[in-house]
Amino acid sequence: MERTLPKIIREVSQKHPDVQAQLSRGEDKEFYGTTYKEMFEASQKFAGGLLSLGTKREEKIGLISDNRKEWEQSDIGLLSIGAIDVPRGCDASVADLKYILSFTEVTSCIVENSAQIEKIMSVKDDIPTLKRFIIFDQPTDNAKDLCKKAKIDLYHFDDIIELGTKFNEKNPGKVTEELEKGDWDDIAGIIFTSGTTGTPKGVMLSHGNFITQLDELDERIYLNPGDRALCVLPVWHVFQRLVEYVILNQAATICYSKPIGAVLLPDLAKLNPHLLPAVPRVFEAVYEGVNKMMRRTGGITYVMYSFFVKIAILHSRASRRLFRKNFRTKYDYPVLCWIFLTLPWLLLSPLKALGNVLVYKKIRAKLGTNFRAGVAGGGAYAKAIDEYFWAMGVNVVEGYGMTETAPVVAVRPVDAPVFGCIGTPIRGVSARIVDMEGNILGKGKKGVLQVKGGTVMKGYYKRPDLTNKILSADGWLDTGDLAIEGVNGELKILGRVKDTIVLNGGENVEPLPIENKLNESKFIETSVLVGQDQRSLGALIYLNKEEAEIWAKQNNISYKMYEDLLKKPELYAMIEAEIRDLVNSKNGFRAFERISKFTFLPKPFEIGKELSAKQEIMRYKIQTIYEKEIKELFK
Repeated sequence: MERTLPKIIREVSQKHPDVQAQLSRGEDKEFYGTTYKEMFEASQKFAGGLLSLGTKREEKIGLISDNRKEWEQSDIGLLSIGAIDVPRGCDASVADLKYILSFTEVTSCIVENSAQIEKIMSVKDDIPTLKRFIIFDQPTDNAKDLCKKAKIDLYHFDDIIELGTKFNEKNPGKVTEELEKGDWDDIAGIIFTSGTTGTPKGVMLSHGNFITQLDELDERIYLNPGDRALCVLPVWHVFQRLVEYVILNQAATICYSKPIGAVLLPDLAKLNPHLLPAVPRVFEAVYEGVNKMMRRTGGITYVMYSFFVKIAILHSRASRRLFRKNFRTKYDYPVLCWIFLTLPWLLLSPLKALGNVLVYKKIRAKLGTNFRAGVAGGGAYAKAIDEYFWAMGVNVVEGYGMTETAPVVAVRPVDAPVFGCIGTPIRGVSARIVDMEGNILGKGKKGVLQVKGGTVMKGYYKRPDLTNKILSADGWLDTGDLAIEGVNGELKILGRVKDTIVLNGGENVEPLPIENKLNESKFIETSVLVGQDQRSLGALIYLNKEEAEIWAKQNNISYKMYEDLLKKPELYAMIEAEIRDLVNSKNGFRAFERISKFTFLPKPFEIGKELSAKQEIMRYKIQTIYEKEIKELFK
């Protein structure tokens, strides 16, 4: 395999020049294709344009855009000449952009639209290295004026292509010469894992980190030349970025869509894709959409649907037990399974076949006739959703990883999935389970997951102190996730030790700054954010009892005991308003960092129970102690 990403794309474009690499929606809402030859040639012209402007190897270039064809062409182009991209999406806050672009000292910034220029220019004084913008859409007059006043060069994407065309004609072989210099350990990108809600950490990922995964992922998530993959996620996120490299490495087609039902469902029908990589929330939305439609239909149709779904789930459960498709932490006795389950399985089979004719195939048809698999990543895939699609005959495989592993650690193979786990580690990656003291545990024992191998990052940019906290001298990365290893080497993720909360849309939230903000209220003594793998954040709140009782008296709220006061809707409404005033965009928080639900705790945390000896909250214990309360929050 080639040693850099542009070399891989070059090789694919030479083997499959006329295969469509990208399908993008035009202004008329129709999809138009870009072949591999066209895509690679555009990237090399873009590379030439950057060279003509004086771009050097290892120069950092901001890439602030959502997923579109120009993103990939720009990325391949700048990587071809040894530059390093610093990506972020259009939803990035001004504070995010200020920190990320100044910290990496970007010289050029590629942006999707004028809104991004306006955000960045509002903090231009903090980014003194910035010399130019390259914009995909046509710039507004305001964006032009801002750049002109600040003496910042402004180019359209097509301008760079034109400059590159002329440069390459005058300097034949120069871009190729730079491309050939690239090597395995060169940094390809610096991806920041958090924004205003925590200390931003720039993960340095090399070409080799990405390429290591392409070896076996082509077998587990296989595509044929020209097969279509519907892409709906932000490409600055490492999961989507790696997905696109997997697609391109197999000469398949990236089809650009959005994770919005009104866009995604028509695109599924129109494009008939073979693969749908997405966060769990997308598959949850499909599941809820089908069920909502059936409930609205009602009558005998809904009764029949509900009956056959139950039959399919029961049949699938028996089938998985019989054919060893369940995650297992202990060796069992297959003979006993066959003795007790064969008859129920046989009795359910005719009903399952009838259900396929009446129900299941109609559900599968919504995903298209070509649909081979969905890939769920970026958050935990709920068991109920997993079981539903498995029963319907829709293959959705769960994967796991993190930005620091570029990102894949493990993923179920499309052709041989095992239910209830993330599969075995991919080739080039080793995994082990350790206890809190670092002792290696055997199979079937819960502990912290550590990984090692070619996907592990080079470190955090300019932060060796943070790197040393997560990465050992001998290369083991502490994921901060609790896991268990099955009898056949598959891994199952059980929760998190570290503080970061990952919502089921893939958004990372650092809870401490939000909690600190909440605790500024005179009414809130302690708060703990929850919401791992949920749609939104929730909070467990212990009130300042004295202040709460004073407020109740001032507002003529009667109650007998303090616990009764905590149940008063007036108190809940007051605290809800308090939270809205503290956690909002004005205070630097993004939409997904807002708290949608909360509950009151009747007593304070105790050392040795919820608190460590240093009086730090032990979050992994909170999940167990308050399991009932958390479940009630997200019902």
